[in-house]
Amino acid sequence: MLKQIDFRGKSGDKNALIPSSTEIAELPIESVRDIINQVRNSGDEALRDLTRKFDGFSIEDLRVDEKTIEKAYDSVSKEFKDALDVSAEAIVRYQKAQLGEHRVIQDNGLTVETFQKPVASAGCYVPGGLASYPSTLLMTALVAKVAGVKRIAVTIPPASEKGISIETLAAAFVAKVDDVHPIGGAQAIAALAYGTESVKPVDVIVGPGNVYVSLAKQEVAGKVGIPASFAGPSEIMVLADSTAPPKFVAVDLAVQAEHGPGGKSWLVTTDENFASEVINELEILVAHSSRGENIKATLETGGYCALVEDFDSAVEIIDAVAPEHLQIMTNNPEEVAKKVSNAGAIFCGNWSPASLGDYLAGPSHVLPTAGSARFSGALTVTDFMRDTHIVTSSETALKRMGPHIVNFAKAEGLESHADSIRLRGIENE
Repeated sequence: MLKQIDFRGKSGDKNALIPSSTEIAELPIESVRDIINQVRNSGDEALRDLTRKFDGFSIEDLRVDEKTIEKAYDSVSKEFKDALDVSAEAIVRYQKAQLGEHRVIQDNGLTVETFQKPVASAGCYVPGGLASYPSTLLMTALVAKVAGVKRIAVTIPPASEKGISIETLAAAFVAKVDDVHPIGGAQAIAALAYGTESVKPVDVIVGPGNVYVSLAKQEVAGKVGIPASFAGPSEIMVLADSTAPPKFVAVDLAVQAEHGPGGKSWLVTTDENFASEVINELEILVAHSSRGENIKATLETGGYCALVEDFDSAVEIIDAVAPEHLQIMTNNPEEVAKKVSNAGAIFCGNWSPASLGDYLAGPSHVLPTAGSARFSGALTVTDFMRDTHIVTSSETALKRMGPHIVNFAKAEGLESHADSIRLRGIENE
């Protein structure tokens, strides 16, 4: 069920033993580009055709009206409404704490004032297909709202001929988004980037999705803002030893795997017998799970058991894989966590499953996948903002710095740069 990779006794670079991700040549880039071009050329007509082709549903109205969204909220249970409210409160509380402060630096007549301005509009992609994800709607739209974005559009693949699931629409009601569109896949990203008759273009697009969605975001990156992380199929890596209950480890390996094929699920341990116990528990869990086929599909292509000599070796493997979610279930999880450089989110101890982060911890569960945790992190308010600075110099300050500016300009062969100082009566010393 988990393909075993034995790193014990292996010296040198261990990266060669780590299975590589799908090569770029194998990715459906041309198909994604074709979809984008169809949407750019034919607008709503292309969106309806592509929805029929890929989702199997005929959707006439490409924008969900406010009454339908409110009705969906009214129709869900009180318990689910409470869950939405608790999650929303945690997200808003955490993201408000991430807002940058207005900064002013003064240095002998030179003043540099820096402030953050939100983009005017944002598009949030919420996955569908194998499951509904009201949590992702909250984890994207509310982050944009805290950042101060004025218009927030959400695209969600239709769950049936009737459109989007009521649970996800209920989340849209709680988040108070402006536009909800029953569109998925690369076509949704194209619509948000370039606009159609029913979809207004946005400034930034965020949200996780399958490989088509992730590639589409890369393709439109020159048109709109796209966070650096590659938010693709879900990943989990669990570092555990015999102090952890095997059942806990097994179910946590299944948590992200149940999203379906394309993801990764890694067990990393120093104990081969413990690994066998976990795998046995995982087989039992999969056999009795309603989403067993999805879990199996993920494990067949992305399920691994890494055997290592010690925790330092484990950290090497973790940093090389750079997982989206990392769970550390050992005797000293916080100590190990501080040694890890590359992971989207880290969960410590037997009582901190990744599902806590998926719904209620507060930070967005939109995290870097496919190794992009090496250079990017979770979605935050800063992904919807731009730093702007105002520079004001006195005559005295410019006279002090002017000669250095002239020297730089001369070194770079930019005469007008130097003249902008000289013509103000400041000479190079």
